[in-house]
Amino acid sequence: MIENNGSQKVYVYKRYNRVWHWIQAIQIALLGITGFEIHGSFSLFGFERVTKIHDITAWSLIFMVAFTIFWYFTTGEWKHYVPSGEKASVHLRYYTLGMFKNEPHPGKNKELSRLNPLQRFTYLGFKLLIVPVMVTTGLLYMFYNDLPAFGINLSLEFVAILHTIGAFALLSFFLVHVYMTTTGQTVFTNIKAMITGYEEIEVVEPEPAAGD
Repeated sequence: MIENNGSQKVYVYKRYNRVWHWIQAIQIALLGITGFEIHGSFSLFGFERVTKIHDITAWSLIFMVAFTIFWYFTTGEWKHYVPSGEKASVHLRYYTLGMFKNEPHPGKNKELSRLNPLQRFTYLGFKLLIVPVMVTTGLLYMFYNDLPAFGINLSLEFVAILHTIGAFALLSFFLVHVYMTTTGQTVFTNIKAMITGYEEIEVVEPEPAAGD
C-alpha cells in the first residue's frame, strides 16, 4: 500500500509473531522482577509467594519457547534468524553513531527479510545462548535435589551463579531491545509495528535512465 507521503506499508510481523512477542516480554519482565527479589535485591511479594510466581512464570515461558520453536520450523520463520553475508558492522555503526548524525538507514525491513544483519546476530545469540542458559540452569535449580539420581553432581552455588549471570545477560538484552524500539522514524514507530504488524518504509523512486 503506497501512502500519499511517499511511504509504503509492508506487512512485517505476523499475528503469532506479535502475540508471542508481547507475552514473552511480560514473562521476562516478571521473571526479572521476581528473580531479583528471590536473590534478595528487594522485597515486594514475600519470598514464598515470589518463588511460586517465579516458578509458574518460568514454566509458562518454557512452554511458550517450545511451542514457538515448533512454529518457527513448521512455518519457515526460522530463516529470518539465519545470519546473512551482509556486514553487521555497518548497522552497528548506524545505531551507535550514524543515526545521531541523521545518516540514512543502511537497510529497511521487508516481509522477506525483516531483520537486518545486526539484528539477526543479536536475536540468534538471544535464542541460542541466553535462553538455553536460563532454562537449563533454572531447571537444574528447581530439580537440584533429584540430580544425584541421574548421576549429576553440581554445586548449587555454581548453578545459582550461572543463572544469575544469565539473568544479567537477559536484562542487558531486554534494555538494549527496548532502546532499539525507539530508533524508528518516531519513538513509537517500531512499537506500533509490533502491534499492527505493518511497518512503514520510505519508497525510493528509481533513478531515471540516461537519455530519458
